[in-house]
Amino acid sequence: MLVLSRKEEESIIINDNIEIKIIGVKQEQVKIGIIAPKDVKIFRKEIYEEIQSANIAAASSTDKIAGLKQNLKDKLSKKGGKSKKNDK
Repeated sequence: MLVLSRKEEESIIINDNIEIKIIGVKQEQVKIGIIAPKDVKIFRKEIYEEIQSANIAAASSTDKIAGLKQNLKDKLSKKGGKSKKNDK
């Protein structure tokens, strides 16, 4: 981890296109400003972690649904390959 000291109104530059600027310091809180291209996603860490957890849960649910669909198809094919929708 790179650790830098900055005062109010001072900045650091990342990758030629992202600027992190110290806006203010009050008690134990530091306000920063971030100037970056619109295609750069910027999240607070706690929000990013929530997004990752939600994505993992959604992917797991999708896998379970796909498995259930396959099981249903397998059971229907063992019963003659017809479902109620195709029965006439």
